[in-house]
Amino acid sequence: MIVYGSSLSPFVRKVVAFAAEKGIELELKPVQPGSPDPEFRQASPFGKMPGFRDGDFAISDSSAIVAYLDAIRPEPNLIPTEPRARARTIWFDEFSDTILFACGGKMFFNRIVGPRFLGVPGDEEIARKAECEELPPLLDYLEGAIPESGYLVEDRLTLADISVASPFANLRHLNVVLD
Repeated sequence: MIVYGSSLSPFVRKVVAFAAEKGIELELKPVQPGSPDPEFRQASPFGKMPGFRDGDFAISDSSAIVAYLDAIRPEPNLIPTEPRARARTIWFDEFSDTILFACGGKMFFNRIVGPRFLGVPGDEEIARKAECEELPPLLDYLEGAIPESGYLVEDRLTLADISVASPFANLRHLNVVLD
């Protein structure tokens, strides 16, 4: 199985971590977003990371890939089957993919991706506003949602934890200080 993308991507990181917890070996083939690599584009027609291939099966989107991996290797169970726990796990996956990533992405693109990889100046005001105004309420929400066990759902490691943790590596690359 091949994952196309970069480990700098929280979406790629989520897939790789999920597979590792399942005991599934993946090959990470480095590509940049929008790469013209034909194998990558077959797996991800719109050039978004990650792309994925398992033999003749190809798909993109981290949540779709995780669903596939979970279906082919149900144990260990990282997506709960109890309806409320399952719904909460899917919610935290979506929260991470859309809300948390949107905030962190503004910082990461403007401080790292644009200037270092694309050669374009970043907009520090956008990054600062995301860090100082958008991020604190998201962290407050998470702090209130995490039970004493430290796990988001069922007091054990689930996709919810993997998904929410993935963007935090990018914050660490940015030297964002969290209380």
